[in-house]
Amino acid sequence: MESTIKVKDKEFEVFIPYEKIDAAISVVAENINKDLNGKDPLFLIILNGAFMFAADLLKKVKIECSLSFVKLASYEGTKSSNVVRELIGLNEKIEGRNVIVIEDIIDTGKTLEVLLEMLQKYNAASVQIATLLFKPDAFKGNYGIDYIGMEIPNDFIIGYGLDYDGYARNLPDIYKIVE
Repeated sequence: MESTIKVKDKEFEVFIPYEKIDAAISVVAENINKDLNGKDPLFLIILNGAFMFAADLLKKVKIECSLSFVKLASYEGTKSSNVVRELIGLNEKIEGRNVIVIEDIIDTGKTLEVLLEMLQKYNAASVQIATLLFKPDAFKGNYGIDYIGMEIPNDFIIGYGLDYDGYARNLPDIYKIVE
């Protein structure tokens, strides 16, 4: 693990090492296993960012479940565009299902707000949210978050699925921008 890296035109420093990420994921998985045992949830994974969190989380989820993917986008470079575009829609039957949305990070909450509105139209039995990272200082959503791995400050971060213009998703640790 390098303590600082350069991605494109920006410098980043280690913020959260993989070991701490993994420990947080274990806690989220334990809570999901306890809360949803016997409920056969559908995990709805938001691409691209949540793929690493979802893979590690679902290895630790021991209850019967299924999963699907949706791709939404709201970022351009290092700033939220505040415009959410649906890129790949749902093709699973949602009606009557217990749905757990898996997100890598929730900052303003705008992306999830759009997805939650979509899910309401499909009459899910319940909709819960699991996120690895939550930025309470940036959050403007009007909904609860059921499973939070870690709360973090409002820094721009990359690694472990999070990107800067498509780069650095593959890093096992999370890095924050050096201003």
